Amino acid sequence: MWAEKLGKQLGNPTRSVAGWLVSKFLTAHNRVLEEKTVQLIGIQPADTVLELGHGPGWGLQAAAKLLTEPTGHLIGVDYSEYMHQMANEQLKELVSSGKVTLHHCDVAAMPLADSTVDKVFHCNCYYFWPDLRKGATEIHRVMKPGGLMLTTLRLSSVARLAAKRVMPGENWRPESYMAALRDSGFTDVRMEDKQHKDITFQAICATAWK
Repeated sequence: MWAEKLGKQLGNPTRSVAGWLVSKFLTAHNRVLEEKTVQLIGIQPADTVLELGHGPGWGLQAAAKLLTEPTGHLIGVDYSEYMHQMANEQLKELVSSGKVTLHHCDVAAMPLADSTVDKVFHCNCYYFWPDLRKGATEIHRVMKPGGLMLTTLRLSSVARLAAKRVMPGENWRPESYMAALRDSGFTDVRMEDKQHKDITFQAICATAWK
């Protein structure tokens, strides 16, 4: 029972004591990984960039610093209303200026136009999506031809949580997500090991072929 409750809070933190604790956990465990993800994806100053499952907003803050051209735009989506509100507060000046747009929505139904996003990134996110194929298809829809998608995770940590049944079903397995990406029209789908100081993590990248 506790594992199921923890999994639900990790996937959709609520404004509660449990949700607050999860937000602290995400900050402690995801911040470095999100910042490394932003570095790896190669954001250009005029890009339109999308972060999925942005949580408290650390990845958004790192990405926003790189979008120095007036046309550079950052979009964030999160299924958790609590995380959406927290990120809005963290980035309120950038949101007010129009540089950043945040949406409280499902990754499988984003209010974005077709073929408008250059780069998509997310961190410790896809395994909470009910349907990997629907999520991957929606990501592919909003990306420009040749756009790059990158996600990062610490597979050893995720596997330990899955063994305790915190992660739902088999969606946590990288091969499941990579298959969904290929089936949705992505090419050059691959996973690589990366290192940051004493942390080993995995990066899955894919190109939107259209």
